[in-house]
Amino acid sequence: MTQETSCAVSVPAASDLSSVLAKYRKPCYWRSTSQLAITVVSYAVMWILMWHSLSVSYALTLLLAFVQAGLTIRLFVIHHDCGHGSYFKSRRLNDLVGFVFGAVTLTPYRSWQWSHAWHHATSGNLDRRGHGDVLTLTVAEYQRLTPMRRLGYRIFRSPVVLFGVIPSFLFVIAYRFPNTRRRSGAEGWSGVLPTNLFLAAVVTGLCWWLGWREFLMLVAPVVLISTTAGVWLFYVQHQFEDSYWQEGDAWDRTSACLRGSSYYALPRVLEWFTANIGFHHIHHLDSRIPNYRLKECYRNEPVMQKVQRLTIRQSFCCIFSKLWDEQQQRMVGFPRTA
Repeated sequence: MTQETSCAVSVPAASDLSSVLAKYRKPCYWRSTSQLAITVVSYAVMWILMWHSLSVSYALTLLLAFVQAGLTIRLFVIHHDCGHGSYFKSRRLNDLVGFVFGAVTLTPYRSWQWSHAWHHATSGNLDRRGHGDVLTLTVAEYQRLTPMRRLGYRIFRSPVVLFGVIPSFLFVIAYRFPNTRRRSGAEGWSGVLPTNLFLAAVVTGLCWWLGWREFLMLVAPVVLISTTAGVWLFYVQHQFEDSYWQEGDAWDRTSACLRGSSYYALPRVLEWFTANIGFHHIHHLDSRIPNYRLKECYRNEPVMQKVQRLTIRQSFCCIFSKLWDEQQQRMVGFPRTA
């Protein structure tokens, strides 16, 4: 992978970064509400256009579905900010908007909030893998697997499964159940049941109003495109060649944020649809910075620019990242002899 910025730069002290990031933490009410309004109105208008396009051409409907999928990702990022408590000053308002937008994007707000907090606390830590991240084995771990388990891991990490099967399965099916690894029993169900009931009511009502066939023709392509794109975004932000993984006392949170989270340099239109989540290293350093201030932080603070920068073209190389090589300290492909 061609690097435009080396990840081998010195990592500033967490205390020094804290004072830099503090300037961008405060949410701005008018920016939050205007972003919210523009996104919601655009989302509603696109559904109307897609509905009317059914009587014109389904090819046009599918074309519009790509735009609606982008708006769905934007809704998800706003929900994501609410889960971090960074979108509004009010916790209640964060939780209300987060729950509604989470349900619209098939994500149980409270359950996802628990899981995502674990991801932030453990990103890049080899001792605490397997929750809120993409399953990643080291070369040594892979070599110790039985042939059948190696095959299973290869299938899981194949592009067809990882970006074709898993995204829709995760959002449509897996998210309907508690993640018993962290929360179980009544507590676990409390994180998913409200969203499930909300979705059941909305889906039933829309199928009755539009017809189940028309409902699927409208919703299915948007779900497929948005979930695939969402998983891809998450994947490339942590699974690039020169990422960061350490174990035990060698793990350092600041290093994990700056070296293990990429800056995904997207065109402006995609920055808008993804609500600046490409500035992922800044988000991991301080999740209380709202999405609309991430780019501002990047532009104003030179220290935030000394990270791995991935263009869209470069990001496709991440498909070949399968294992973490502890000797080379980088992501590598599968051994040719395995």
